[in-house]
Amino acid sequence: MRAKARLLGHPIHPMLIVFPLGLLTVAAIFDIIYISTHNGHLADLSYWMIALGVIGGLIAAMFGLIDWLGIPEGTRAKYIGLTHGLSNVVVVILFIVSWFMRRPNPAAPVITEMIVGWIGIISALFAGLLDGELVYRLNVGVDRGANLDAPNSLSGRPAMGGLDRGSTRGVIRAR
Repeated sequence: MRAKARLLGHPIHPMLIVFPLGLLTVAAIFDIIYISTHNGHLADLSYWMIALGVIGGLIAAMFGLIDWLGIPEGTRAKYIGLTHGLSNVVVVILFIVSWFMRRPNPAAPVITEMIVGWIGIISALFAGLLDGELVYRLNVGVDRGANLDAPNSLSGRPAMGGLDRGSTRGVIRAR
């Protein structure tokens, strides 16, 4: 199950998500520093990082949607991909709300405006957990022979047909 949106043979969605994730995370960090320093310049930077992070997140989402549409219906991967995508929509909405709340005075946000962004970061961590399940457990976007219905990584069961990746049981070795 290889990614549908590709550039030079590589999936586009994972190339793009680093920008909004980085911008939104640094914006949240700048908010924390702003609380302790009251440096309005950091709060103003956070405001503009949120704007750019939201734009980047919307662009990355378009390519994620293209890849998700290519996942076969009825698979565990389709359900996890949907939950991952909707979780990221929540992240973007939370940051949009935070951004609009800050508009009257970007250099001096109140705690409520920052908390909305921090909730967005926690939501992004959940979405990232789901992304890890898609890529590392189900091999979505990575391997043509992906197991799109592999059991949950927390189940302790192997993803592929009964053998743990490190196991050599049942493998014929050339001598």
